[in-house]
Amino acid sequence: MFRQNAHDLFGFVAVASERSFTKAAAKLGVSQSALSHGVRGLEERLGVRLLSRTTRSVALTAAGERLLDALGPRFDEINLELAGLSDLRDKPAGAIRITASEHAAETILWPALAKLVAGYPDIKIEIAVEQALTDIVAERFDAGVRFGEQVAKDMIAVRIGPDARMAVVGAPSYFARRKRPKSPQELTEHICINLRLPTYGGFYAWEFEKGGREVKARVDGQLAFNSLRLILDAARAGYGLGYLPEDMVEAPLARGELIRVLADWLPPFPGYHLYYPSRRQPTPAFALVVEALRYHGG
Repeated sequence: MFRQNAHDLFGFVAVASERSFTKAAAKLGVSQSALSHGVRGLEERLGVRLLSRTTRSVALTAAGERLLDALGPRFDEINLELAGLSDLRDKPAGAIRITASEHAAETILWPALAKLVAGYPDIKIEIAVEQALTDIVAERFDAGVRFGEQVAKDMIAVRIGPDARMAVVGAPSYFARRKRPKSPQELTEHICINLRLPTYGGFYAWEFEKGGREVKARVDGQLAFNSLRLILDAARAGYGLGYLPEDMVEAPLARGELIRVLADWLPPFPGYHLYYPSRRQPTPAFALVVEALRYHGG
């Protein structure tokens, strides 16, 4: 009975975490019908319903939430201990999941980790590109990437990039018809390209600072994207002003494809940091990932 319960509990945690029998079955390498049968058998033995199923979604009941809260951390500890056994291998191995923004993934994560995986074929790395500020513990990520000022104090943070700076830019064709803004307040007179960030409940407010004064500007315009790359393309084409990381616009600025404004309102701030729970015991594979990403600049 214990063996059956342990097997089905493991299946339940996978389904609860993925919120999908299909995804959980693929992750575990079992058939969807076998997984469903196992979870249903667990419910019958416990005498409570753990999952609410529809044709399109899976949701946890109150009992399911309680069981997941109790089992999730323990299963994580077991997985960490199993991963830690790679100490006994000749080569580090294991799967590492990291959540990051599109910009961080393109400019920092992939360039550094591409070199690492070439030398360590037994290390598997998954980079999930997401605009939202993901709860890495709840979503079962090993680590996440955020700007330094966004990392929670109960997390271990490792600097992986230089100080960052934002830039407001527009095409010469755009400014041929409009005066250049001299303050964030003047952005109300301009067409701006919005960035949608789910974590902020809508469009991202452009952040400025000068002389100790902070300003958040809610801008408006015809276009909105959840991709910085598309905002850059639209700004270069003259559709409005874009608010973008400085490193993304350096080349277009040098070529004269963009004009920068409000630079004196956008000072540098702490750049990207890799963060992970303080209770996490790094495996050799994870330690290699951290060291590959660690920023050694000034």
